[in-house]
Amino acid sequence: MKTARKLMATKVLSLGIALGVAASLTACGSSDSASGGDAKTIKVAYQTTATFDQMQTLMETTKKQFEAANPGVTVELQPVQAEGADYYTKLALMNKSSETAPDVQYEDTFKIQSDAAAGYLLPLDDKLAGWDDWKLYADGAKQAGQGPDGKTYGVSLGTDTRGIWYNKDLFAQAGIAVPWQPKTWADVMTAAKTVKEKLPDVIPLNMYSGKTAGEAASMQTFEMLMSGTPDWLYDYDTKKWVTGSQGFKDSLQFVSDVYQGGVGPSLQQALDPNIFTNVTAEWLPKGKLAMALDGSWQSAAWVDGGTAPWPQWDQTLGLAAMPTQNGQAPGSTSMSGGWTLALGKNTANPDLAFKFLTTAMTKENALSYDIDNSQIAVRSDVAADPSYTKANPSFEFFSQLVDVTHFRPATEDYSQISNAIQVAMEAVMTGQSSVSDAAAAYDQAVIKIVGQDKTQAAS
Repeated sequence: MKTARKLMATKVLSLGIALGVAASLTACGSSDSASGGDAKTIKVAYQTTATFDQMQTLMETTKKQFEAANPGVTVELQPVQAEGADYYTKLALMNKSSETAPDVQYEDTFKIQSDAAAGYLLPLDDKLAGWDDWKLYADGAKQAGQGPDGKTYGVSLGTDTRGIWYNKDLFAQAGIAVPWQPKTWADVMTAAKTVKEKLPDVIPLNMYSGKTAGEAASMQTFEMLMSGTPDWLYDYDTKKWVTGSQGFKDSLQFVSDVYQGGVGPSLQQALDPNIFTNVTAEWLPKGKLAMALDGSWQSAAWVDGGTAPWPQWDQTLGLAAMPTQNGQAPGSTSMSGGWTLALGKNTANPDLAFKFLTTAMTKENALSYDIDNSQIAVRSDVAADPSYTKANPSFEFFSQLVDVTHFRPATEDYSQISNAIQVAMEAVMTGQSSVSDAAAAYDQAVIKIVGQDKTQAAS
């Protein structure tokens, strides 16, 4: 099982942080630029938050470039200010009507399968075949945009990995030697307990949990933990969801130990919808949090021009890989995801919409976005550009985690499974359920979601 999962991870992302040669952007698909003075409008929906304005910058830049190159065409930007699951909900509501559905949308890779199956997205294969830059994209990035039918529905903006950000100053005060690299889950817990004892006013460890945190809880915390066990959620060989695994229970137990053991945020803090902003803009910069299991993009908020500038971040914070449960090979683990631009199924101008997408994805725009948003580049020419490789001191660390990273099961049912994971996490973090009862409830939820014939008991 573990070997099959790793092979799948390798297949899903050969990130190819390899050197490449830039290719010039060429026209793609059939021309659909404005003609005869007829006004045309391209509606573009995307996410913004208090600590994420890089997409706003990219979209404003692209709008200016696109309208200049296509006289008579108007780009209507539709930013959706919402965290996590709220963005997915609002985007789904927009897509339910052809009147409100966007022509171009910012699409999380884990939503592509379900949104394509729901008929919200337009397949892009014919258009991508005529776009020279497509060959510059890593194979894994291409596969991340595929729907359940094997067609491509999204073009990757970049990817990410996850690790443990830790405050070196707080560790020193607590008597923990730095640089710090835990070898097991027990090492992480020991550090958290030490911080709690020595620095009672500091939150020792943040790991997102519960329904409020949404996908960040199930993917960034739970699946990060479970990927470090011998078990996994899904068997790629049999194409069945796995129930009753010890790895699932052990991962839930760690979540319970963090929250019921008092080494995480309070329940009020953890279930606050603003927790993402609190971690990035308050707790880490102000020394209120010792460790954060979080993503490669975090420093985007702290760099010069970011939403929460913090000039000392790279001196104050250290980085450690998340260890496997008992230090078993390969010793550490990570989770990867990423976002794409996709076209709405109901767009009246698919050629124009695709031209907007490729304008946003030029090397120049991709380079700027990947640097500004601390993304792992998926275009070979961007990955090889000296300005990218020197832009951020954390890029090298997070790029190395590609070798041990894992991915969410890309199935149509995943969104519902993810929700069931969040329910189980919230049940144990709040103490409303034992680990065994929460795991059993999850198993029953999975069977109800996918059917008994698409599940299998752990071996």
